[in-house]
Amino acid sequence: MNLMDLLWPVFFPLLGAIIALIHIHVKKQGGAQAVGTFLMWQLAIGFGLSYLYAATGHLLFADRVAESIGWPTGSPFQREVGMWDAAMGICGLLCLKFREDFWTAVIIGFGIFSVSAGIGHVYELVAHADFSPNNAGAVMYIDLFYPIILAALLIWYRRKLPAVPGSPEGNA
Repeated sequence: MNLMDLLWPVFFPLLGAIIALIHIHVKKQGGAQAVGTFLMWQLAIGFGLSYLYAATGHLLFADRVAESIGWPTGSPFQREVGMWDAAMGICGLLCLKFREDFWTAVIIGFGIFSVSAGIGHVYELVAHADFSPNNAGAVMYIDLFYPIILAALLIWYRRKLPAVPGSPEGNA
């Protein structure tokens, strides 16, 4: 395994954080705007590009990826996982254009899949002693905790937004 195979789960979120911090600094943002910018880049780069990268692996290098997870090679299931990853990666990139409720839907859909996959990694680790790098390594932790981080950022962002008169939040 090369270094990128081991680091990719954290590479894209870190890259998204760096881009977000530069954006926030250059635009001199604060408050809700800074939190929203950070979340937007996490969704686009940390999640979107990460899932497109994962899709490339599952679709073009299926056997190598299967071995890195501890799966049997030659499974057509790789195509399904790869297409899911591609679809979610595109949704992540679309978060640059579409905001608010779209972000919520993306985080919920991604979160359900990702946490479930993370629980699957834990199961394989405990039940079958699968210590393969992309089962028991960074992927497992990112699957379990990254959706929670994104959801927390979204909640924080929404709470920092000023109330708009006439909206349910503005009537509170």
